[in-house]
Amino acid sequence: MSMAISLLGSTGSIGRQTLEAAELLGIRVRALGCDTNLRLLEEQTRKFRPAIVAVNDEDACRDFKARVRDIDVRVVEGTEGLIEAARVPEADAVVTAVVGTAGLFPTLAAAEMGRRIALANKETLVCAGELVMACARDHNSEIIPVDSEHSALFQCLNKEPREGVKNLILTASGGPFRGKGKEELTDVTPEMALRHPNWSMGKKVTIDSATMMNKGLEVIEASHLFSIPPERIKVVVHPQSIVHSMVEYNDNSVIAQLSLPDMRLPIQYALTWPDRRQSLVPELDMTKLSALTFAAPDTDAFPCLALAMDTARVRGTACAVLNAANEAAVDLFLRGKLSFYGIYESVCAALEHIGNIPDPTLEDIVTADILAKSYVYERYKT
Repeated sequence: MSMAISLLGSTGSIGRQTLEAAELLGIRVRALGCDTNLRLLEEQTRKFRPAIVAVNDEDACRDFKARVRDIDVRVVEGTEGLIEAARVPEADAVVTAVVGTAGLFPTLAAAEMGRRIALANKETLVCAGELVMACARDHNSEIIPVDSEHSALFQCLNKEPREGVKNLILTASGGPFRGKGKEELTDVTPEMALRHPNWSMGKKVTIDSATMMNKGLEVIEASHLFSIPPERIKVVVHPQSIVHSMVEYNDNSVIAQLSLPDMRLPIQYALTWPDRRQSLVPELDMTKLSALTFAAPDTDAFPCLALAMDTARVRGTACAVLNAANEAAVDLFLRGKLSFYGIYESVCAALEHIGNIPDPTLEDIVTADILAKSYVYERYKT
């Protein structure tokens, strides 16, 4: 297909699978962006020959320029570099797969250019959903979700009038600790939490899955994407990860999207929509499915889910504080400086300490993000 993309977050799990889809579909790669994985970024640059490569980390950017001095490529640095990559000429779509709030400004830049945005960075809408969606509407920019759950909802809604929708139903695998009670999770280590049974993801997202914070963040994201109040977004635990999400309509019919748990499918669909193309994802053989089960989440064992869903109803800068405090707390947990339930406790403390601005500006959101991270790190003197 005649298409070109800018890919931000190219060395992560989503980024690598996006490049697989690009190869399959004959999509050109005009820009790449990452943080510090220079070895893989160099391989990608030599293979796909983008016009621009953005390296978010200053020291890494200097090193990368030396690595590729023999290639005709412009290497740019930091947030401004990611923004430049998002605006690269000839790119029809921007895939935003960077982790955390680093994706916010390049996503806004892509929206201002009227580009299609294949959104794999949930933090962008969690922190600044009202601003980002308004920007996309003002510039006729399409935001197509890449998260498997939101892609499933996008497909099930299929341009149906929103007044016909009763509830959105997000499915959750339950992560590595599904079925375990609170007392069994007090001594969880990072190694234990990183053993996801179904999905291969980056470390931060995998920990969010283990705490079920990811599902709460997805509720906030879905509310913005589909203009549905958070009170009408439900979460059910579905350990097989075959049903990726569902839409319940006012007549009580439910439409679901099913496929094997493989991120290449929602990535490809975000790029080819409204068309469907042959993919690398294996066929789903219904005769080999032993069961599809669903259960209510245990918010006592996984309090991050309830906390995020409560914050979804508050909105304002509270969502940015929730996201940033969680980002810092997960980092501390991965470094062995914080317990598993310390993640929840740190986010609660940050929300209480920093407070909320109901109708924030972009500056308010950025400030809330900085304050929340600083508060959590200072709390543990790191």
